[in-house]
Amino acid sequence: MSDPNDLAAFLGQCWQHLGRGVADAKSPARYPTLATVSPDGRPELRTVALRRADVADAVLEVHTDIATPKVAAIKSNPWASFHVWVPRSDLQIRAVGNVDIITGPEVDADWERVPLASRVSYGTEPVPGAPIGHAFDYQKPATRDRFAVLRCHLQQLDLVHLGEQHRRAVFVRADGWAGQWVAP
Repeated sequence: MSDPNDLAAFLGQCWQHLGRGVADAKSPARYPTLATVSPDGRPELRTVALRRADVADAVLEVHTDIATPKVAAIKSNPWASFHVWVPRSDLQIRAVGNVDIITGPEVDADWERVPLASRVSYGTEPVPGAPIGHAFDYQKPATRDRFAVLRCHLQQLDLVHLGEQHRRAVFVRADGWAGQWVAP
């Protein structure tokens, strides 16, 4: 086991799990919970698929249908939070940042990497969240114009290890991700 007091190693462990979430569909970090605030001020949570974790730029990315309520929430308030629980490591990752909604030609390469069978996630009719008469009264055409990338520029990481002795550290962009131990 590495030195439990090594802040840099703790942060490195976090990014290792996030990177694994992008690369491995079976990783617990693959499907984080994304929290936003609706335009009327209510908290909203949903599970998303992590598509990019860039340690150098401190960015997390997910894909979405531009017509989803989470996009309306982000347009109203660009702050969001991700939550990841990694059971085998007893590690909770909370990441907070501001989100850019990216569409158009800038996401062409991302769209090309989306498997054909998964493209139906972008273009549901009626739009996601609209009332329908029966459970399956909707269509799922693959609509390129509805595809968007949510790019979260992280500002803070809050890590909690729930081992025999709990430990917690907060890392913020403003101080170069130096980290600070805090009471768990």
